[in-house]
Amino acid sequence: MKSLKDTLKKEINLDEIRQRVSLLSSTSKTEQEPETYRCNKCKDMGGRIQRVPQSDKPFDYIDKWEDCSCVKERLVERLMKSSKITDEFQQKTFHNFETNGRPELIETAYKTAGGYAKQFFDIRHLRKNSLALLGRPGSGKTHLIMAVCNYLLKKGVGVHYFPWVEGFNEIKDNLDTLDTRIRQLQQAEVLFIDDMYKGRQKPTDFQAEQSFAIINYRYLNNLPILVSSERTVAGICEIDEALGSRINEMCRDYKVVIQGGIEMNYRLQ
Repeated sequence: MKSLKDTLKKEINLDEIRQRVSLLSSTSKTEQEPETYRCNKCKDMGGRIQRVPQSDKPFDYIDKWEDCSCVKERLVERLMKSSKITDEFQQKTFHNFETNGRPELIETAYKTAGGYAKQFFDIRHLRKNSLALLGRPGSGKTHLIMAVCNYLLKKGVGVHYFPWVEGFNEIKDNLDTLDTRIRQLQQAEVLFIDDMYKGRQKPTDFQAEQSFAIINYRYLNNLPILVSSERTVAGICEIDEALGSRINEMCRDYKVVIQGGIEMNYRLQ
């Protein structure tokens, strides 16, 4: 007959065996299913600590945090997502804008938009810090300004896209969020108003009131705007001189009015 001691010893051994089996099973599973990371360089830590020698003490080192390249990549992803720019428009660049065989004014618009993008970080806090491409439909105004937006987004600058007709329809459909939405447009790092005053001979009183509130806030706070419109500055001033004159002053150094006939419309080529 087995003693109580032998029985307990057997139970202990069985427990040890179970633990070993469990450990081996866990180890095997880990080996079969390695942990995955979005960034294999920093293991999703966002960076790493580097030992840097001190210039005045060559044998002394200090620990310094160094951001991984994925930090900027994820910032760009977040900015793209919040910009309201569609996947199709995210493909609009200076490289895929066609200038060959097109009128000289189109080349001028291309160079002006490109020059603005390159100078942005030098002028962004000045009064004349904005861009306007105005005039003929189908001439590439939206493409060029979207190319500016995509360039800035990849540099870590927040851009908000506001298509005039669809944007105001969205706001009117949910007036409970009116104040929040207007404040977002007022305070965006860069605001792109596309096809301003599109859709009717004159804007509604609601559009006129809210657009002035947006532009005036940005004018007073030196916040850049990017504007495309089929109307010239004179045409905008006929609707609202105070708004038009502010846009003109902000865009004075980077403004192109594309005039001419049907030959300017690339979509009809």
